[in-house]
Amino acid sequence: MTKVTDQISNSAIIDLAKQQFDVAQKSKMPTNIVHLTSKGLVYPETHPLRKGHVNMRYMSAYDEDIITNESYVSEGIAFNMLLAELIIDDIDINDIADCDKDGLIINARILGYGSEYPVTITDPKTGKSIERVIDLASLPARELAITPDSLGEFSYTLTDAPTTIKFKFKNGHSKESKDKPLSTFLYSVITEVNGDRTAAAIDKFIKYEFRPSQSKAFRKHYYEIVPRIKTELQFEGETGDTFTSTFQLGTDLFWF
Repeated sequence: MTKVTDQISNSAIIDLAKQQFDVAQKSKMPTNIVHLTSKGLVYPETHPLRKGHVNMRYMSAYDEDIITNESYVSEGIAFNMLLAELIIDDIDINDIADCDKDGLIINARILGYGSEYPVTITDPKTGKSIERVIDLASLPARELAITPDSLGEFSYTLTDAPTTIKFKFKNGHSKESKDKPLSTFLYSVITEVNGDRTAAAIDKFIKYEFRPSQSKAFRKHYYEIVPRIKTELQFEGETGDTFTSTFQLGTDLFWF
């Protein structure tokens, strides 16, 4: 007579065999080296992302289930789930800085569907919406203008107070709150205040010492230096004139 414990054991063995088969098949799929927008400089020197690139496999039709999953899309995690599946390096997907994720997603799209992407923009001369096709592979990037320290962090000194803070760029570990978007942003990026890296010191600074004008100046500095893929391009209008316009990259990046 077959015991229940034997059935459980056999089931576990079958599941393990399926996982091993899946890993083996995926290891045979073609891969590509994708360079990070930050060049890896925003990570600690000991982190595997510091090398400035990841190995990403090509998408398969099966992976389309991830980007069409309504639950993933509504929760805003579809792109994270896709990257976790495609990046074959042994890294925590949440360690990837937000400024690098856009570039990785664009490369995933190129590897899956090609680099041509249709966009709809407004012609400022006629006020009409026009459709154009851009080349995702040629999108320029704003590079990091200042050098971080060995931890991938940056120093910022308040202009009107003897306070120096250190900060990092946001990543998947950052906690966001719709009720407190500004303070949760500060908590997620500030790592040190006047040499003190304790949570208590950072909390005291944000709650009781960091004035709104100072916070605004810091956020402006943050967004001025963060590397990113540029989504402002030159387009030709209906009358032949050229103009600069920004376009959005959303979940439809993978849809036709």
